Amino acid sequence: MNAFSRRGACPALSAPMQTGDGLLVRLNPVAGGPSSGGPSSGGPSSGGPSSGGLSPKLLIALAESASRHGNGIMEVTARGSLQIRGLTTESAALLATEVDALGIAVRTGLPVETGPLAGIDPHEIADPRPMAERITAAIEGAGLAPRLGPKVSVVVDGGGQLTLDAVTADVRLKAVGVSAGTLWAISVAGDSQSEKRLATADEDAARDIAVAALRMVAEKGRDAHTRDLSERQLASLAGWHSTPPPSVLPEIGGTEEGAVEHSCLPVGLFDLNNGHAFGIGLPYGSMPADKIIGLAQSSLALGTSEIRLAPGRALLFLGQPANANQSLHHTAATLGFVTSPTDPRTRIAACPGAPACASGRIATRDIAEAIATENADILDFTLHVSGCAKGCANPGPAALTIVGGENGAGLVVNATAKALPAGYRPGYDAARGFSRVAAMIRGARYQGETAAACLTRLGTAGLAQTYLQE
Repeated sequence: MNAFSRRGACPALSAPMQTGDGLLVRLNPVAGGPSSGGPSSGGPSSGGPSSGGLSPKLLIALAESASRHGNGIMEVTARGSLQIRGLTTESAALLATEVDALGIAVRTGLPVETGPLAGIDPHEIADPRPMAERITAAIEGAGLAPRLGPKVSVVVDGGGQLTLDAVTADVRLKAVGVSAGTLWAISVAGDSQSEKRLATADEDAARDIAVAALRMVAEKGRDAHTRDLSERQLASLAGWHSTPPPSVLPEIGGTEEGAVEHSCLPVGLFDLNNGHAFGIGLPYGSMPADKIIGLAQSSLALGTSEIRLAPGRALLFLGQPANANQSLHHTAATLGFVTSPTDPRTRIAACPGAPACASGRIATRDIAEAIATENADILDFTLHVSGCAKGCANPGPAALTIVGGENGAGLVVNATAKALPAGYRPGYDAARGFSRVAAMIRGARYQGETAAACLTRLGTAGLAQTYLQE
């Protein structure tokens, strides 16, 4: 196995990964080049780790470089990283040279991630960037980064309109508003649904607990994550400098001040301390570079000063006058981007699949597009279309998963892509099989019942039998 095909590594600019359509590189911009100046409300240079902002001109130049050196397909991942596909060994080196020439600094080392609106969201409980800076400095001071694996990560979430609840992390710190100020809830090993909660602590103790957890991971080797820590180690972290959970602290209201109850898709209009951000999604996280260029050119003409990558496979446009957002919306919709949080494509997680990925057994994007077009009315649950059992686009369980395998396109109910499918049909015919399931839901659903609830009631055996029908 060559260096480019090593799994478990992050396909960074300096270490591309082999896929079915060539090499893939991943960029995490931490600061734009000389012409990137962010909005006055707080752009990339306003303190703390950057939110990955680029000027429209820089995004255009980057997309043009992707077209020259790759296959012209660009992606924004679930974590808000930018990916460029279809490179060769030679063209990847040329791309790296051009990125350097553009002055785009990309993140290296252990990622300590903050949200795309960090520091400029009026609904935040706390600006997470100073805490992220302190953790980064502590990691560097302890020499931990070289001892940790490439997929170990830390999330520092200030709350607000676009939380990082859906982003998995080895260590997560989330701001908790209390009458006396701000505390930080610390958890490990997962997203907000699957994580193991450790403690709630003040800023200093939260930093110390986070770094202590990473020390424990480093001691286990570069293949380790916080999920590998023992119960004894977790108990040690939980009891270190922590305070009682917020629910039993005195003088705390029923709802965290400034908190938004649930994270939402980064699509639509979001308040900022000064102005608004307009979020536009990439369908299934992927778009041809020429369409990204077209959208960025339109935003430049409309006065956008900064474009940020957002977890949830979207771009956030900042700095344009409020009356420009409708024009930007129209251009994005015309080009095929996701412009509404109710777009059925937002309910489908689909990896590149065949032929883009060497592991893909089915044409996931074609299947997803057919399902979104024909069955938008019943998609109130997450559908995962996975090229193989690795389940890269949605590692957790989904209500329904169509997964590629040796026997075709399998149907998995309420589990991950790694689970044994209840049945298979040919990959080219998977969308038709799903349409039969959709018709079953329409016929069986009670008045007022969600499709998700109906799926649960119908059960695996009945759904599989319907999916397999010719």
